[in-house]
Amino acid sequence: MEIIIEAIQIAEAFNIKKFRAEFGNKAFSGSTSEVFYALNDSNRFLYVFDYGVVVFGNYDPIAKTEFINYITNYATTIVNLNLFEEYRVILDENIPKALVKDDYVTVPHIDAAVIGIVMLNIGQSVALEYYEVLTGELISSSKHYIIELEKKGKISISKTNLLKYIGKVLNVKNSIVDNLYILDDPNLVWDNEELNLLNRLLKLNFDINPRFKDLDYRLQIVENNLTLFTDVLNVRESTRLEWVIIILIVLEIIIALFLH
Repeated sequence: MEIIIEAIQIAEAFNIKKFRAEFGNKAFSGSTSEVFYALNDSNRFLYVFDYGVVVFGNYDPIAKTEFINYITNYATTIVNLNLFEEYRVILDENIPKALVKDDYVTVPHIDAAVIGIVMLNIGQSVALEYYEVLTGELISSSKHYIIELEKKGKISISKTNLLKYIGKVLNVKNSIVDNLYILDDPNLVWDNEELNLLNRLLKLNFDINPRFKDLDYRLQIVENNLTLFTDVLNVRESTRLEWVIIILIVLEIIIALFLH
């Protein structure tokens, strides 16, 4: 027996509360930020996260497309980055415990709880990839100004564009901070050593914790660049103000001399 798991970053966020109320199916587990369904009548599984990721288990292409079209009604800002991961769950009743590989996991038995743990981790991995793309773009965009500062001793960014850039950085950082809970162990593993082991092995396989720390490091670099840009801009504004004052004083002297 084999189950194909597919995770897709569809949007920046989902309204989980509204979706859960209107979807109609009974959830296997969930919270205000995520919901997991074991659809026994069709042997399909579905996991939806409020950070914009949907994970499918045993969904054919038509059913998957239909659900994606449906879930967009609960989405905030659609993401068109083709962020997608596929993973397989393989049943082998002859092994004593789960064996995790790069693109599949072999388990001694399959049930909704096992599938839920696998779907949770691959969903987290796709979400981290999305944030890695965002922080990478922020670092790349700031690199242009750093090179300009090195070569010319100044930066050409305007105050308005700098404020927009700051807003974008803060938006990304807030999104990541809001989703810090993805590092927490799910409730399913608390009283089940087998599920706890599977969860830990999958987290290691997908490098969940190291990648999250790398995100924090990237954001720190961007914040340091922001501080630098702000200081340079303040110096530029201060210099401009000083020249305005000097010009006004000179004009005042000229006017006074002319009147006398």
